[in-house]
Amino acid sequence: MRNDTYGSDTYETKEQIVQLSFYRGEHEAALRAFELPEEQARFTALPGEVLELSLNDENRYPVVILAGDMPVGFFVLHRGEVTAPFSDNPNAILLRALSVNQAHQGRGYAKRGMQDAAAFVMEHFPGVEEIVLAVNERNLVAKRLYEASGFRDTGRQRLGPIGMQHILSLSLE
Repeated sequence: MRNDTYGSDTYETKEQIVQLSFYRGEHEAALRAFELPEEQARFTALPGEVLELSLNDENRYPVVILAGDMPVGFFVLHRGEVTAPFSDNPNAILLRALSVNQAHQGRGYAKRGMQDAAAFVMEHFPGVEEIVLAVNERNLVAKRLYEASGFRDTGRQRLGPIGMQHILSLSLE
């Protein structure tokens, strides 16, 4: 069941309601307590590492994946010239720093968040036509997650901080 309230997209699962929401101050303690297994931590930033930067940049929008009212996941949507290396589309938005707290992994929260990203972006960012992201070529689990959520490999690659990355895209048109 979908329930569009409070600027969030809400879905009920068998366990509880999962929704995307813009970051609010009440989420901070839980986000700063996020932990990731070492094999995941090398591929993404923890919310506590990027939250301050996001809050001080008008083109970055921190988004929280909530299970009920508990923050279980996080990512940043980033607009502006930063998308140029990822897409020729000036109306693209970059999705970065996706993570799900280790204590809440394996319950489908990342998949639910990525499946709902398109609707969330269309609702809150009129005019955005594409979501783009980069995923490390060794991060096969994440690449499969994105592709299962509708993202397509563009065939583009770029050198990231720890190796080659595939550029993936989700058209919103």
